[in-house]
Amino acid sequence: MARVRYLGHEQVNVPELGRTVEPAEIVEVPDDRYEGYVCQPSNWEPVEEPGQAAAKKAAKPQREV
Repeated sequence: MARVRYLGHEQVNVPELGRTVEPAEIVEVPDDRYEGYVCQPSNWEPVEEPGQAAAKKAAKPQREV
């Protein structure tokens, strides 16, 4: 899941997410819908692009025993 921050000044109902989003709130959106949010830069800003969470987990070094 990708993450975006809502930049509006008032809460907004986002039917796709099934909930209300508050100003400055960071929400998870489906990877395949990420572009639909960030293409509205006056309303949404990117926080974590699709696939970044998986890449971060994969990049963690393993502990030596």
